[in-house]
Amino acid sequence: MSELAARVGLASVLALWFALLWRARSALRRPQLRGLWLTVLAATTAITLFQPWIVGRLAAAGIDVHSVSLARNLIGVLSAGLVLLFVTDSRRTPRLCLYVAVTMTAALVALPVLDLLQADQASGGTASAQRPASASSAYWLILIGSHLAGDAVAVVVCWAYSLRTTERDLVWSLRLFAAGSVLALVFWSGYLFHLYDPGPRLLPCLSVIMGVHGFLRAASLLAPTASALARSAGALRTIWRLWPLWHDLVTAVPHVALARPRRTRLLEVLRPRHPPALQAHRQTIETYDALLTLQQYVRPDAYERAHRHARQAGVRTDRLASAALAGAVDEARRAVLAGVPPSDPHPLPGVTHGSTETLLGIARMWPAMTGVLPGPDRASSARLR
Repeated sequence: MSELAARVGLASVLALWFALLWRARSALRRPQLRGLWLTVLAATTAITLFQPWIVGRLAAAGIDVHSVSLARNLIGVLSAGLVLLFVTDSRRTPRLCLYVAVTMTAALVALPVLDLLQADQASGGTASAQRPASASSAYWLILIGSHLAGDAVAVVVCWAYSLRTTERDLVWSLRLFAAGSVLALVFWSGYLFHLYDPGPRLLPCLSVIMGVHGFLRAASLLAPTASALARSAGALRTIWRLWPLWHDLVTAVPHVALARPRRTRLLEVLRPRHPPALQAHRQTIETYDALLTLQQYVRPDAYERAHRHARQAGVRTDRLASAALAGAVDEARRAVLAGVPPSDPHPLPGVTHGSTETLLGIARMWPAMTGVLPGPDRASSARLR
């Protein structure tokens, strides 16, 4: 269990510092994110100084273990105070913010004073690396009480506010922060029990809980980045799936495209002309515009013939409509390429609004339905008109 605790602790510390560095520039520029970033920074520093291997490295460098523990405790109380300030609206409750600041300052002053007054301080060494700097009960209660108060308020306020806001990134950040605070409550409650009744088995379990708490704190900070990556991945998936249909249609109807398609689908994904979301939106609009133009070249019975062909070919029932559209559009596309003059438009069912799902459904069936209907010629087109 001790080995697992060490691995989880190392991974959580690395995740926290990565999250802080990754989000530093954007968070410090936005006041609504600055408080969260500073809160996670203080918590990360305290968690880092809680890891035995970090304390061992500092001790090897000549820094007393007691000094490391005292610094960790002070930073931890500062983190708890910042949590309270982060979840408190300073514009609506200025007195409460002032009370939190005064209480936090008093706790930060009381801890070193109690540490100096305590005669039998814990001896240095790796065995006391994860214990408080002082053995005084008052010291322990101020330290742990600060954390319990901050985390309890964070759970209630963050979860309640996440139910009222509609901004998805903020909802996830608040809920992940609240979940991390729940684990912090478990940790500090167990830590207080461990201090009064030390046992060899409890501390590694608490260390694992603190490590998972660190992962959740990092996740709360990275939630906007994760959402942006998910949106980009979804846009790239749309670009990739829509490309064959889009490429063939804008080649036949080039006036609907802002720029000519690249030679391959891979190049379109790896070297997009625009950000992925904008590129996917552009290809969707251009594909839909091409479909509207091609309706002037659709034969009256093209959809029904393509539908019969798809059903006879064993296409799944839920894909028959998309397959029929793909076959009819392909026939119209080949009519344009063959130089057939346009006729009265024949609207295709299901493409009136050009939803992305409809276009992706056509794109899915495009390779299977290309060329299945007989190619048009000028004479037959003239007779149809």
